[in-house]
Amino acid sequence: MRLSASLFLVAVSVVVSGSVIIKTLVFSTDTSNSYVEMVPLKPLNLRAFTLCMRVATELSGEREVILFAYRTGDYDELNVWRELDGRLSFYLSGEGVLFQVPQLGALQTHLCATWDSSSGAATLFMDGRKSLTKIYKKGHTIRPGGKVIIGQDPDNYLGDFDIKQSFVGEISDVNMWDSVLSESTIKDMYSGKRVPRGNVFDWETTLLKVNGQVDIVHSEL
Repeated sequence: MRLSASLFLVAVSVVVSGSVIIKTLVFSTDTSNSYVEMVPLKPLNLRAFTLCMRVATELSGEREVILFAYRTGDYDELNVWRELDGRLSFYLSGEGVLFQVPQLGALQTHLCATWDSSSGAATLFMDGRKSLTKIYKKGHTIRPGGKVIIGQDPDNYLGDFDIKQSFVGEISDVNMWDSVLSESTIKDMYSGKRVPRGNVFDWETTLLKVNGQVDIVHSEL
């Protein structure tokens, strides 16, 4: 099913014969006007987070790719990127923290990023495997009042998109918590086990605002 400008849907999961069926966002081509806004369950006033998603893309080393964007009026508060050289990174209002990890590809990857302000500890998980820990933005706070979008990188509050930074591929199961989940919980999530749902974004119930041409397909976890 292809959805276009300003349609609303809830990313509801259903259970069919013991399997969880979820909605998946498919961005088929480079675009400057197609994206999905996610409406949070609570303001993103964060001093820690765990952000997880399932992602696949064939844009391998061709250009940088935005995976998640949260912007307030003046700042990119939290952006997650696949860099031009294939590294994965996230940025909190300024310089980012980058990780040399296996390349994203056409095979779906379960990706999580964690960060804690009190210690500055930042990590990535790919398919349940934890990266090394880096110290990043100790004492920082992610500020509320912005917009979260999938598919584009806004250079202002919700616009000024660059087609060369757009996401091409599929993204699903986007969940976010205002705490750092344990390594065992993230491994369980990757393997498809039920874990406590995100209290900032819960893919099973979150409201999605679809703009432009985005295909919505159902997949089984």
